[in-house]
Amino acid sequence: MKLHEMSYTEGARKPNGRKRLGRGPGSGTGKTAGKGTKGQNSRTGGGVALGFEGGQTPLYRRIPKRGFTNFTRIEYAIVNVGQLDVFAEGTEVTPELLIETGLVRKELNGIKILGVGSLDKKLTVKANKFSKSAVTLIEQAGGKAEVL
Repeated sequence: MKLHEMSYTEGARKPNGRKRLGRGPGSGTGKTAGKGTKGQNSRTGGGVALGFEGGQTPLYRRIPKRGFTNFTRIEYAIVNVGQLDVFAEGTEVTPELLIETGLVRKELNGIKILGVGSLDKKLTVKANKFSKSAVTLIEQAGGKAEVL
């Protein structure tokens, strides 16, 4: 074995390992631990808050604010009547079945069926809400719309 053929044992060196600060002058990060001398950033707990711009009015305060978010909003997962044609005749369509088939990704606060498209099969559809047009389309096809 020659000097240029030697290698480190497995796990002896970490390529992206954490710097060990304040471990003597030989480490390269001894004494001040890479923080320089004095000042706000060298102190324990030092530094500025996120978004602080040196006393200048921060960007989030300079930008005009508009509108509001209604925190009591109820958001429904929407399914159109035309999408229900994938089910076989006489199927009971439930929220679980809609999620299973991939028509709905998340149930959110419930499922609402809208009257977009056409339905040719007799289905029993169970959902949290229905539009009037959806109910008429389902009933015209001979099915039932049941509110959960």
